[in-house]
Amino acid sequence: MTEENRQFKQVTCTINGKKRSTVVDVRASLTDMLRNDYRLTSVKKGCEVGECGACTVLIDGEAFDSCIYLAIWAEGKNIVTLEGLDGPNGELSDIQQAFISENAIQCGFCSPGFILSAKEILETGVLYTDDELRKLLSGHLCRCTGYENILRAVKKTMYKRLGKELPPELAESETRPIS
Repeated sequence: MTEENRQFKQVTCTINGKKRSTVVDVRASLTDMLRNDYRLTSVKKGCEVGECGACTVLIDGEAFDSCIYLAIWAEGKNIVTLEGLDGPNGELSDIQQAFISENAIQCGFCSPGFILSAKEILETGVLYTDDELRKLLSGHLCRCTGYENILRAVKKTMYKRLGKELPPELAESETRPIS
């Protein structure tokens, strides 16, 4: 497609609580718009075919792979990236802190996507089993952690948000020093 044949469209949406508007190529992905137009680099470019989860964002509260979501579909939507989870004074959210406390981050490439999917899961207010959590997080690939620390971070945050007592296997890691 030549430069003169390109089609552009203005997209107005809310990103991390701020109303934003930009003109995008109608073929551009939401990943490209967020990274290139708004410099939101927590949205990672991984597989670019919706398989790895590195580009996950929340759209109207639901986790989506932004690499296979056209930017023009974001019109009127509320989008949250990892940058939007910080508190007003830059403090980390409970799930971000849990990822740190549970050593669920190694290289960090997959972490933003996992954290945003975890946010969606946690906001349901449901006490999920380990198998259910594994299935809900299965749209993400991590080549570093082996997933157990990620699962533990999500599970601990889930129990704490629900005001439930931590199961013994989680409670013992509360006293474990960070290495």
